[in-house]
Formats: sequence, C-alpha cells, structure tokens
Amino acid sequence: MLLPREFVTYLSRQIVRRLSPATIETHSPEKVTELVHGIISDELDAEDKLNDEVREILEQYSDYMRREGVSYQEMFRRAKNTLVQQRKIVKASGRDTGDAMKLSRDKITDISHKLVAALKKSRDLRMKKEQNDARLEIVKAFTEILHVEDKADRASRDKVRSIKRDISEGSEEWDILQKRYYAEELKKFGIDTNK
Repeated sequence: MLLPREFVTYLSRQIVRRLSPATIETHSPEKVTELVHGIISDELDAEDKLNDEVREILEQYSDYMRREGVSYQEMFRRAKNTLVQQRKIVKASGRDTGDAMKLSRDKITDISHKLVAALKKSRDLRMKKEQNDARLEIVKAFTEILHVEDKADRASRDKVRSIKRDISEGSEEWDILQKRYYAEELKKFGIDTNK
C-alpha cells in the first residue's frame, strides 16, 4: 500500500474531524470514520491487487522476456497501463504522474467523489454543505495531510541514508529504521497515528 495502514486510519479520522461540524453533522463520528477509512483502504488496495495481477501475468511470460531481452519494468508498466485503461481505474501513485505526493491528484479527486457519494447515503450524518463544497473540503484536507506525510517520509529516508554504514534500501534493517524514523518525523509535525 502506498500509505502505511496506521496513517490511513489517521487520515480518515482527520478528514472526519475537519468536516465536522461545518460540513457534516454526526452523532457517531466513529461510524463515519469507519466509512471513510473503508473507502480509502479499498481504493488503495485496488492498486495493490492490480500490481499483484500484473506480476502473475508477467510470471507466465518470464521465459519469453528473458529470451527476447525485454525489460521486466517496461513490461510491467505496459501491462499495468493496459489493465488500468480497460478497467477505468485511476492510478494511485502520484510519483508515476509527476505529482510530488504519494497519491496523484487524480486519485485524491476520485476518492473525494466516492467519499461524498457514500457520505450522502449514510444515515450516520447530515450533510450541511453542497456536495461539491464538501468534496473540495475533502480534497483540501487530503492534500494538506499528505504534504506533511510526504515531508516526514522524505526526512525518515534521509535519516536512514545518513547513517555512516551502508544500509541497503529495501532490506529488513532499512525498513525497521525507516518506520521508526517515520513515526518520529510524524510526531515532529504533530501527527500521532494512534490518536
């Protein structure tokens, strides 16, 4: 997943907090947070499942690709783009599209439309603003929170890279250190994923 699961939980809580009470009115913010969390998680999981499917497809052609000298990365990108177009999926990764954040602007917009549709149907809240105004509030909250998350992620990776001994990115040691530094950096920005 592009975002750590605990951060998705935090993001969901923050979106509900920022929408209440000006945009939505609810007596059960926990249920609304669960709804928001479910939609965001489903959207991010969809891309993970798509990546897994592309890997399975390419596994069938591994001998051909090796014989012909075809780049795995290039075939992965082509196969994924074909499936994305066929299934009309909005790509989640912002870095693929040139966005600085982990999630693309298109994906944030897509999620905001789905969130507003789900919030409108929910019996656990009342919408106090027009749908598009609510959607724009969601996009704004998403973007602001993701900018902070991106700063924390970059700082944590820089910290691991600055360690005097060489630690390979992707190794177990790298992952452990990066997660610890990531949590520290988030706290510096006032983000506690446990709250």
